[in-house]
Amino acid sequence: MPDAASSEPVSGTSGTDLEVRVEDGALWLTLNRPHVFNALTADMADDLARIVEEATARDDVRVVAVTGTGHAFSTGADISGADAHEHFDVSALDRANRIIRAITSLDKPVVAGVNGVAAGVGCSAALAADLVVAASSASFLLAFARIGLMPDGGATATVAASIGRARAMRMALLAEPLTAQEAYDAGLVTHVAPDDEFPDVLAKLVRRLAAGPPLAFAATKKAVNAATLTSLEPALERERTGQSVLLRTADVAEGMRAFSERRRPVFRGE
Repeated sequence: MPDAASSEPVSGTSGTDLEVRVEDGALWLTLNRPHVFNALTADMADDLARIVEEATARDDVRVVAVTGTGHAFSTGADISGADAHEHFDVSALDRANRIIRAITSLDKPVVAGVNGVAAGVGCSAALAADLVVAASSASFLLAFARIGLMPDGGATATVAASIGRARAMRMALLAEPLTAQEAYDAGLVTHVAPDDEFPDVLAKLVRRLAAGPPLAFAATKKAVNAATLTSLEPALERERTGQSVLLRTADVAEGMRAFSERRRPVFRGE
């Protein structure tokens, strides 16, 4: 493992939308579009999934940490613009599913450092990680219903597996945010740290994992996921099918326009 940090170029992204560095056995991936709350572009999503997938074969990486800059971890897919619904199709769902599969199938620990708001597929991605460290000001929101969609990114499986059906339904149907402390109390995240201590708590945990037994970690992750996420793959496929249908509805077009126009949507069931 290298003793010093090294930065790596990322092809496909615009500028430094996704920052990548390796430091003391840890691969750090930082979402860096703070002006739009780290909403994911297609390139960012593709690169995030690819880099996590490639970590399997890297001897210099023992743990992967994903975090964000600014006031958000990530608010998910970028749905800005008056006609955003026209640019979304099944490829957006496939990108989201690829990220979740990359995180859960990697034979190394993945830590989500949730520095702020985690919403939509940003929330789904964070909750797919093996450990979730949240700053006290962070929040978790399955906001899909606000624009006429259903949860995706495996959230229908991972959230229910963590906090049960009743709380999962509340998060999904009412699109109510959970504070970091509420998420911790519910069993949705593993750590909460005061905002000013969050970077140090996250870094300390990542260093601990990087120095730990990689073979034991790989076996443990595989066993726990096999016991608790048996429904993940079917959930990803159900979400893909359901979301594909919803993306063609007038309700979603209205929901995305309302989001862009900062108003309350009027859903008609069409």
